[in-house]
Amino acid sequence: MTADSFAASVRRITPLAWPVFIGQLAVLGFSTVDTVLVARHSATDLAALAVGSAAFVTVFIGLMGVVLAVSPIVGQLFGAQRLEEAGHQLHQAVWLALGLTIAGSLVLAFPAPFLALSKASPEVAHKVRGYLLALAFSLPASLLFTAYRGFNVAVSRPKAVMALQIAGLGLKVPLSIALISGVPAWGVPAMGVQGCGIATLIAMWAQVLVALVVLRRDPFYRQFHLRGRGLLPPHWASLKALLRLGVPMGLAILIEVTGFAFMAIFIARLGDIPVAGHQIAANLVALLFMMPLGLSNATSTLVAQRIGADDLRDARRLGWHGLQFTLLVAVVVGSVVFVGREAVVRLYTNNPAVVAAALPLVAWVALFHAADAVQTVAAFVLRAWRIATVPLVIYAVALWGVGLAGGYVLAFDSWHIAPLAWQGARGFWIAATAGLALAATALALFLIWMLRQQRQRA
Repeated sequence: MTADSFAASVRRITPLAWPVFIGQLAVLGFSTVDTVLVARHSATDLAALAVGSAAFVTVFIGLMGVVLAVSPIVGQLFGAQRLEEAGHQLHQAVWLALGLTIAGSLVLAFPAPFLALSKASPEVAHKVRGYLLALAFSLPASLLFTAYRGFNVAVSRPKAVMALQIAGLGLKVPLSIALISGVPAWGVPAMGVQGCGIATLIAMWAQVLVALVVLRRDPFYRQFHLRGRGLLPPHWASLKALLRLGVPMGLAILIEVTGFAFMAIFIARLGDIPVAGHQIAANLVALLFMMPLGLSNATSTLVAQRIGADDLRDARRLGWHGLQFTLLVAVVVGSVVFVGREAVVRLYTNNPAVVAAALPLVAWVALFHAADAVQTVAAFVLRAWRIATVPLVIYAVALWGVGLAGGYVLAFDSWHIAPLAWQGARGFWIAATAGLALAATALALFLIWMLRQQRQRA
């Protein structure tokens, strides 16, 4: 393929990618603001935030992945100009989100399994329970907004999502400041990490209510016949199609996230300082991840639309170029962070012990980020072709088998084979990076094979 065709693909991907990138930065701003504020409040609250965030992410991201099955399905329908059917899928995604909320909220309200895994101190465990109880009530709003987000990205309208995500962050920041540290003049006590959860609860429900108003009043959505119909009843065939794609998607994302989130839970066994250092490195990785996530969403959207339009040659070209471009950007960004890692860590905290704990972990960020970018875009492109089971198997082997299990062996030297420098929190990061590299290689090779098969059948 020529350089011109690559440049043309990048020009098509970028306008869809940057609003997703900005919007997801705003979403990450929720946890970033909480991390910075809580880090300056107390190390105990920061440890509770690390464990509580790992538990919430484990629950939410897996369920979010199921709901996001609406995106490739709507993308293909939109590309085929079957607009009323695309609108129907949003209604079914809402029913799916509401159903998944019941189980998810119960798990968050009763987090004993997560606390047992983390072996958190009684004080940390108490704070985690308060934090997760607030998030249990925010989960319905989070999943409903996921349906709204998946639909809008699929119909090339990511700016509608970005605007609400930025507004949500604008509401979240002052709420978190007030509730974490307290406002004695107004009679607001300092709630620490629990204040983070309450601020998120308020911000997420505000986002959903505004999203509903947008869907009802914006003329753009008339073509999908969304207005004036209320919520359509469940359509079992559509729900089954969403679940058929969404369950392996959700499980794959759940494996990806738990392979990382459970690091925090296990690292919590090493003490408050190691888990606080890990929380900073984890938040930095999540911040960097927003770039490949935006490019992956944009690439996947365009691929799904071209499949729906029966232009498979263009779909293949966009998928391959999206992978190349995402890797290129990730290598540049990761290298910059590696060079300036000490300055970056000190933006989070001035605590010398926490800085010393975080720096060795952040050193792995460049490799981690490059592998993360490749596996993300490859998985998203495969989902656009409605392929989700193979990535699920790859994730299970690479991220759980190599990353999480391997990290446990290294961190705690379970088999007495790990060098001293590989033990502790660093062992988890070494294994997680190796697991991501394996997943990225396997997914990229499978994507290349699949695109060749498509070309041969054309």
